[in-house]
Amino acid sequence: MKGIQIIGTQRSGSNLLRVMLNQLPAICAPHPPHILDTFMPYLKQYGSLHDPFQFMELIDDVCQLIESNPVPWVGIQLNRQVIKTRCKTNSLIEIFKVIYELKAEKFGKQFWCCKSMPNFRYFKELELSGIQPFYLHLVRDGRDVAASFKKTPIGEKHVYHLARQWKKDQQASDRILSKVGPRRGIRIHYERLIRSPEETVAKVCNWLNIDFQDSVLAYYQSRESALAAASGDMWANLQKPILSNNHGKFSKELTPGEVVIFEAISGQDLKNYGYQPVDPANLNKNLTEAEIEGFDADNALMKREAIQRQRPDDLKKRLPQQKLKAKIARRNVF
Repeated sequence: MKGIQIIGTQRSGSNLLRVMLNQLPAICAPHPPHILDTFMPYLKQYGSLHDPFQFMELIDDVCQLIESNPVPWVGIQLNRQVIKTRCKTNSLIEIFKVIYELKAEKFGKQFWCCKSMPNFRYFKELELSGIQPFYLHLVRDGRDVAASFKKTPIGEKHVYHLARQWKKDQQASDRILSKVGPRRGIRIHYERLIRSPEETVAKVCNWLNIDFQDSVLAYYQSRESALAAASGDMWANLQKPILSNNHGKFSKELTPGEVVIFEAISGQDLKNYGYQPVDPANLNKNLTEAEIEGFDADNALMKREAIQRQRPDDLKKRLPQQKLKAKIARRNVF
């Protein structure tokens, strides 16, 4: 059983890639409940995981996170005792691995794929644990990523903060690929995926030494796509065929001033990935401390407004997981 970890920045087409890969007979790619990103900051609140009781508490909370995920994991019941027995070490990373393996085994797959893109932050832990997954860096024009984030209830909202995050994420992903080498690291561009999906996924299959199947192109008819699309507006496009022209939308969805800010922060990184700045002069633009303080205030306000704009049914689907996260955060620190 081998793992695949998708890395980069969210809103880069990773759910599209996930449901396409999930169509392959060799890969199980469930919607991510963000296990590591949720629990890593709170591990100290579980005390010593060598204590069987504390370790089982962590297993139970991880299972509850998955069971309350807005996009359900179908076809598997998470047996806490089985998970504990399968764990070779008492660690969050081991719980993460065992659960993904159990899901893949249930469907007879040889690879599990995690789409929790922030997991690049836990590269060291993934490597030291022995998982040593294949790393798939999915990159998209950061300006389109920013335009997409502005329409969702998650993440930063001001283009200044989105540019900084995109830049940081790509640079971290670059470092990972350079460390693991081409055998375990690959980069694909979202724009190429939507323009030449068969060729792009076939490239991934060749990298993993597995068979390609045309079924990846029918992802939008799959149950996995239907479950995701029904769980929130963010994933509505998963029930549509590939939108081959879904790029360059920032030119209409970002203001000229926002484009200037993004390119001032990340223009050189855009160029490094083959995306040309609207104006090369933007790369030399300096932002003042006063401007940045204003961006911070605007970002906080925009994030509150984005949450308030959520549809009631989307909020309802996210509420159980939010309550669980709040309970975890309130745990006593040992």
